[in-house]
Amino acid sequence: MTEITITRSVRMPDPFRVERFLSNPKLGPRLLFFSGGSALNGLSQTLKRYTHNSIHLVTPFDSGGSSQGLRLAFDMPAIGDLRSRLMALADETVLGHPDVFRLFTHRFAKDGESRDLAAQLDAMIAGSHPRIAPIDAPMRTLIQNQLGTFRKACPPSFDLRGASIGNLILAGGYLDQNQQLEPIIFLVAKLVGVQGTVRAVCDDNLHLGAELESGGTVIGQHLLTGKEHPPLASPVREFFLNRGLGAPDPVSADFPARNRTLLKSSDLICYAPGSFYTSLVANLLPEGVGRAIAAHTVPKVYVPALGDDPETRGMTLADKVGCLLGYLRRDAGKDCPTERLLNLVIVDRSTPEVDLDGLSEAGIPVLRLDLVSEGSAPYYDPVRLSEALVSLV
Repeated sequence: MTEITITRSVRMPDPFRVERFLSNPKLGPRLLFFSGGSALNGLSQTLKRYTHNSIHLVTPFDSGGSSQGLRLAFDMPAIGDLRSRLMALADETVLGHPDVFRLFTHRFAKDGESRDLAAQLDAMIAGSHPRIAPIDAPMRTLIQNQLGTFRKACPPSFDLRGASIGNLILAGGYLDQNQQLEPIIFLVAKLVGVQGTVRAVCDDNLHLGAELESGGTVIGQHLLTGKEHPPLASPVREFFLNRGLGAPDPVSADFPARNRTLLKSSDLICYAPGSFYTSLVANLLPEGVGRAIAAHTVPKVYVPALGDDPETRGMTLADKVGCLLGYLRRDAGKDCPTERLLNLVIVDRSTPEVDLDGLSEAGIPVLRLDLVSEGSAPYYDPVRLSEALVSLV
């Protein structure tokens, strides 16, 4: 029996596919992204022009920024990155719910007085605050209920300065739904007309940890990214999920069945740009992720981050690809062929040839495209990257 492999030649970007998806994004491709943080939000906002079916599996492990206070107060997963991705994908047209969108993206003043901020929150719960009053019932009532739940459970020491109202609503919904994220994420997606699907990569309330080549161990995403604290003084030797923010206590987590179902429905899998360990590799740590990826026969693309990433200083692109494949094979099996885990690396045309050394030897194709514009430099132009990805489906 003779095996025949059929391939297609395509221009990049493919004008036919781009135009087809622009004309009817409701029937656009199911692009699945493993990501976290804010690095993909600009792309997500642009991607709505091409597809309303993108899938975003986001890390719930952040331990800094706006999520930190909520995690400490309620011992819950991080919701800041989930909220920001939901808002990036929200329908911002008049056909959506702009009043709800404006409420979810509102923050209390960073220099506000505690008593005044508490009064503003109470006004929102009562429905009289100008940010919530224009919202039609029953959506307004649903939001008031979630904020009310948050207020009742909120410890007196909780600092409302700079707090995201969207985060407070999500936290209230998490507490109201027996400490489950999925129901409130689903509700918020409906409230703001999310044009895509956003899910936490796992349900567990965990943190990130790294063992360094120097022998030290660092626990907590806020200490790993090099943004809120000084960059790591040594490269990462081992990256893991940890039970809490205290002593090292590595644990495992499961890739939920609903996420496996989403992955099986995707037309393309993208290892998205962002902080390498805390935004990308963190998504690959739950048990079942590597096996699910290996079992699904669709294009699998890595788009490395541009600009400085304090988590990967000293690593070449080949080092990052090797590390990515290494964590995938921990679940998929050490002998899992590369082509079942990664088919293509997409880089900007300006990427030096020396940065690509080692990829061809590993049999990994590299596609060089004009992905950075004058207006987006030094980062990807979201239109160019969106059109490149939809052209691969």
